[in-house]
Amino acid sequence: MRWLDHREDMPEALHGAVIALGNFDGFHRGHQAVAGEAIRWAHEEGRPSIIATFDPHPVRFFRPDVPPFRLTTLEQRQELYIAAGATAMLVFHFDGELAGTSAEDFIREILVKRFAAHGVVTGGDFTFGKGAAGNVDLLQSLGEELGLASRVVHAVEDGDGVISSSRIRDALREGDPQEAARLLSRPFAIRGIVEHGDKRGRDIGYPTANLAIDKYLRPRYGVYAVTGRILATGQELKGAANLGVRPQFEPPKELLEPYFFDFSGDLYGQEIEVSFHHFLRPEAKFDSLEALIDRIEKDCAEARRLLSALPYV
Repeated sequence: MRWLDHREDMPEALHGAVIALGNFDGFHRGHQAVAGEAIRWAHEEGRPSIIATFDPHPVRFFRPDVPPFRLTTLEQRQELYIAAGATAMLVFHFDGELAGTSAEDFIREILVKRFAAHGVVTGGDFTFGKGAAGNVDLLQSLGEELGLASRVVHAVEDGDGVISSSRIRDALREGDPQEAARLLSRPFAIRGIVEHGDKRGRDIGYPTANLAIDKYLRPRYGVYAVTGRILATGQELKGAANLGVRPQFEPPKELLEPYFFDFSGDLYGQEIEVSFHHFLRPEAKFDSLEALIDRIEKDCAEARRLLSALPYV
């Protein structure tokens, strides 16, 4: 799958594409509806399909001090877009130049001239251009003048309202990964390189794979039933993970620490992805190391029980 940069000319083979326009960070069920319409439209007319995203997120550009809120990395998005059936991923590198581009120039100079797009698909609330002055009405009216077709996909709703990234973030912050997974159509997952730690887990019989959380949203601190995937091999694992600052040990350090059942290999330096399935309990400090070990044994037993229902791994 091609990874395209909005600052570069579109490869000729991708001229006339249908582009799904949006940020699509979580690529949740609502985003999937927009992308799905673009892919169907492209297939019907024998055209390439492209799913767009923004990096950094515009919120991060305008408010650099906001706490981390990303639901996926660009690499994860690329895999999701491939699985959806898109021909390419288009990354809009959100900087001062793009932020200062008028809505009219975004359509005329970028979508039409640089990308040679045939059509675009957006959600009904999509805005773009300097000051977010552009909307779906402008896309339709100016696009029609310039030969750019457009379609709008209505928001996807469930019994609690519109499915949105905000609802997913709220569910994760509240310690409800199952609700987040329902809205995403897959479990929330953190991906990273396994780092060397202080070996505290190994010393007490539960060696963990330490991952930095980086720019991801912080789910509720605590212990989770998780699955892991080693990217290099595709091997799937089950386990329990602590997410937080490890109050039992000094100094506090924010980490994701999965312990994988029945696994004895060396993961240092490898890239893994940890998916969150069930919240087991909040992070806690115990009176003794023995009490901590006893609690970990119970956590692992409960995680095994809950994960046994999964149709895979």
